Amino acid sequence: VFLSRNFRCDCGNSKFKNLQCKLLPEKGRVNSGNKYNDNFYGLYCICKRPYPDPEDEIPDEMIQCIVCEDWFHGRHLGAVPPESGDFHEMVCQACMNHCHFLWAYASQLAVPALTKVNSLEDEGIVLKVEESEEQKEEIKQEGGVEHQETKEEKQMEQFNEPSTSSGSDFLNICGYCSKFLQKFPVGTAKTASESSFCKLKELQSKQFLKKGTATFWPLNWRSKLCTCEDCLKMYSELEVQFLTDECDTVLAYENKGTSDQETERRDPLMDTLNSMNRVQQVELICEYNDLKTELTDYLRRFADEGTVVKREDIQHFFEEFQSRKRRRTNRMQYYCS
Repeated sequence: VFLSRNFRCDCGNSKFKNLQCKLLPEKGRVNSGNKYNDNFYGLYCICKRPYPDPEDEIPDEMIQCIVCEDWFHGRHLGAVPPESGDFHEMVCQACMNHCHFLWAYASQLAVPALTKVNSLEDEGIVLKVEESEEQKEEIKQEGGVEHQETKEEKQMEQFNEPSTSSGSDFLNICGYCSKFLQKFPVGTAKTASESSFCKLKELQSKQFLKKGTATFWPLNWRSKLCTCEDCLKMYSELEVQFLTDECDTVLAYENKGTSDQETERRDPLMDTLNSMNRVQQVELICEYNDLKTELTDYLRRFADEGTVVKREDIQHFFEEFQSRKRRRTNRMQYYCS
């Protein structure tokens, strides 16, 4: 489960009277960095309903947007989400409009949605939406670009084969080589300009669609975002610097949660035993078994008599237990070889 990035506990500030924060006593009277949304009031999604919603009879899981951190019903995302195992993160419609640059990446990286849904009024109804003429034209142009790339790949394959070509073919191949060498210089070191190459500008130079829906993203898609100086500045201006933070991903939070659960499930006694040598382990196990046996017998008497165990009874038991332990220790004889 995601914790809010833009939230700090309110204990000790002006929202609470006469309550000091025990973790940070010097905390200011107002947490100016906090960003409160409807989730803090128990309302979620664009429908602003509680979860679980007693009035909602439609079975529908909620998905959290990694940007605004709000939770959305699958049917209110503008598109039917792919199978849950097919994607790892989701960006809602509003955040896609806010982070407009993500559309360029979506054309290459996003997991396709199943189909569109009409609107909030037609909840749960899946429609087959046909593309507009403008969208068809953009798709046609995309197809043309792909066709051109395929053509260039074939030309490259021909270039690698033994040549028996005529003079005109040679000129065509040389023309291709000229373009190839301009794009990928051979035998030159990587310059500063190449290291600041912008992946986003390259993607934006190609045709892509803005669908006006939520988008769904696969594992490790954030590692493919451009980190050139201009893009980092843009992330900062849009307040989405966390998109390039590997510790912010859903997978990172899930791994941390799994690790925390494993820590909680560990037996403190076994952890203590593992830190001891063999003699100490045997002594601790013997002491534990003695305590367990004697305490069980002591408490059984209260159960048989139907009486309540009081604090004084438990205190008396441990005093007697320590006294018996001291007597056993004093009777023991130690020999040095």
